Amino acid sequence: MRRAIELSANGLGYVAPNPLVGCVIVHTDRILAEGWHQKLGGPHAEVNAILSCKDAALLKEATLYVTLEPCAHFGKTPPCSSFIVRHEIPRVVIATVDPFAEVSGRGIAELREAGIEVTVGILREEAIHMNRRFLTNQLRKRPYIILKWAESADGYMDIERTGEKGSYRISGDDARRLTHRWRSEESAILVGANTIINDNPLLTCRFWAGKNPTRIVLDPNRKLNGNENVFNEEAPTIWCFNESSAQLQDFLPKTLDTLIHKGISSILVEGGKHTLEQFIGMNLWDEMRVFTSNSPLGNGLKAPIITSEANRTIQLENDTLNIYFNALNSLTALLPE
Repeated sequence: MRRAIELSANGLGYVAPNPLVGCVIVHTDRILAEGWHQKLGGPHAEVNAILSCKDAALLKEATLYVTLEPCAHFGKTPPCSSFIVRHEIPRVVIATVDPFAEVSGRGIAELREAGIEVTVGILREEAIHMNRRFLTNQLRKRPYIILKWAESADGYMDIERTGEKGSYRISGDDARRLTHRWRSEESAILVGANTIINDNPLLTCRFWAGKNPTRIVLDPNRKLNGNENVFNEEAPTIWCFNESSAQLQDFLPKTLDTLIHKGISSILVEGGKHTLEQFIGMNLWDEMRVFTSNSPLGNGLKAPIITSEANRTIQLENDTLNIYFNALNSLTALLPE
């Protein structure tokens, strides 16, 4: 199952808003075949694994491991549960149930009704974590939200702006490449109007080979004119605005509701301070990724303050990356076992 979870990660950035799914087929402790969901609209992991098996006769004595309950409905592809039944695989091990209304429990029921031995819950926590974007969409009815920023060793995220324009880089090249990789993995990137005015960024993943995310700009007071770099044609842009910044408490939830209905399954929020603190203050975040430079800045714009301990720390060449997961937005209790 751990191998199946590893395989599922290959779909990151290619299958949203569908889930990440990996599959491994085993016969007498030997892996017969592997597969994962490779692209939106394409065959699912179970189908890819079964079709890649070189000795189909062994499937009738094999165990299929899959990270999410096999689908039991016709969507962009036929149901995987029926495909498994048709190939007479006698045992299926599933990491976690699929909460999607058209699947939840039905895939498992179809397998068991066909006489297949089904085990559910193996490496459940790891599978939930891997599929946290899809599961947040289904269980919280909003995109998965990642807050990202860089700060100096003394806690500043930008210089003091006195008319200067252009991006001021705090983190190093390794951090920039990693950030562009993250952009390619998520459905969208989001910033506020002040970041556009001060930095005039492109918000693309030009330092990583991957698709550009949809670019979302929050401009509640209509400060932008549409000629900024973010409105070029390198990637799609959704320009969100409202009548008054005083309505931000309604604005953010309504914006997220609009975006989930547009198929935006995950958002990388890249600042600035005001936008980040709005998400933090309303508990509208699932993950924080914070780069801390080895060098102090001395003064400037203070970064948001985090009081919890990091769940993971990674040392880069010139920066430390701390990753935090929001325990208040845990998915485990919301997901049926």
